[in-house]
Amino acid sequence: MITTVIPTLNEENFVAEAIRRVSFADEILIIDSFSSDKTVEVAREMGARVIQREFDDFSSQKNFAIQQATHQWVLVIDADERVSEDLAAEIMRSVKNPGDKVAFFLYRNFYFKGKRVHFGGWQTDKAIRLFKKENGRYNGNLVHEIIETNGPVGFLKNRLDHYSYRTREQYAKKLEMYARLQAEELFRKNKKSTHLPLTVKPAFRFLVHYVIRMGILDGSAGFELARAHAIGVWKRYKYLGERHAQSEDTQVFIK
Repeated sequence: MITTVIPTLNEENFVAEAIRRVSFADEILIIDSFSSDKTVEVAREMGARVIQREFDDFSSQKNFAIQQATHQWVLVIDADERVSEDLAAEIMRSVKNPGDKVAFFLYRNFYFKGKRVHFGGWQTDKAIRLFKKENGRYNGNLVHEIIETNGPVGFLKNRLDHYSYRTREQYAKKLEMYARLQAEELFRKNKKSTHLPLTVKPAFRFLVHYVIRMGILDGSAGFELARAHAIGVWKRYKYLGERHAQSEDTQVFIK
């Protein structure tokens, strides 16, 4: 009835628990971007089915995995997300009696360095993660993938626990990856990096997370997260400028 899809890249320390928490699924499918650690070995030891595919973008990776699913309903989670017993029970009830719903939104509890973050925009964090295979498909470019459905969508009450950012360094590393991907996405759209986005946009991002979305109420964690996102925006446009410079150098070389 349910296939759980888990995309992975070097998640040997976390994938086992993710798999254990979705043991209620009829199939657990790992779509791995050729991890260099023991992710694949661990996943197979846990009884998961593993498919490896070169990463091109998040949408393509997930859509490929969805097509390999052997069951009607698909649940997509990351290796750093955890399904509680209550959420697992609600998922099972929902797919057995979905009514007219072809997909469901899941809200997420966001954790930073092991502690739950309540503000900064994370309080409304949600995404469609449970859907019928024939009714859901990811769209988007390199980074901003969203699931699109062709039918009514419901909401689950219980939340998915998201432990994506376990340390400051790990969080910064992930934002670095996103900054490079987003810069490439902007480059493909012929967007330019000027003084304005390098200065104003990072400051505005900090203001949004820390003040407008009340990250200040999360104390030092709220400040760290807002600051990290501001730096991520700055790096995005820094890399975009470097990408344009590289392209111009290449054109001069060709001429």
